[in-house]
Amino acid sequence: MCYRYVLQREALGALATQLGVSRTPDWRSRYNLAPGEAVPAVRQRAGAGGRSYEVVNLHWGLLPAWAQEAATVPANARAEGLSGSPMFREAFRRRRCVIPASGFYEWRAQGGRRQPYLFFLGDGATLCFAGLWEPGREPEGGRAAGSCAIITTAPNELVRPIHDRMPAILESDAFDAWLDPDAERPVLDGLLLPAAGGTLARVAVDRGVGNVAND
Repeated sequence: MCYRYVLQREALGALATQLGVSRTPDWRSRYNLAPGEAVPAVRQRAGAGGRSYEVVNLHWGLLPAWAQEAATVPANARAEGLSGSPMFREAFRRRRCVIPASGFYEWRAQGGRRQPYLFFLGDGATLCFAGLWEPGREPEGGRAAGSCAIITTAPNELVRPIHDRMPAILESDAFDAWLDPDAERPVLDGLLLPAAGGTLARVAVDRGVGNVAND
């Protein structure tokens, strides 16, 4: 995944309604989100049992509590190495989240230039990326309630000609299992899949999306 995605306000609202979340952070539609920004994510509500979720802003770029502050933190986490990586192991075990999107970008080398493509669900529904999160280091009430990374997996047949990775996309009936802090690893591993064939669409977009200033 090339570190850019889209999240429209309506997509965030639709997911919150689906999950029974009454309050979400203020959000305006964004069309070129990049690592280092605060992005909305769904996670299990602290101290709540069962199916009780909240939507919070998380800094896109995972920073575990034990790690030193760094200029570069991982925005993505490869599904194949989560349980063996010190950076991601504890978050994979206990702190998983869902990161909503309206679409994501990938780039393909084409005639000496890089052509961006936007991938989205053909029916216009909200994409739900599997993610990990870590608690924030700032006092409560800061800009973000922690940090996060998007999990990537092997591409499906639509993405493969463009890029060799894509976000792991959760089906709506997988949310409860993914967000369950007591879920077993075999269950979790089985959820980290590319989008099913025929569900995604793609379109070439203007190269201006390569500049994060162009939203």
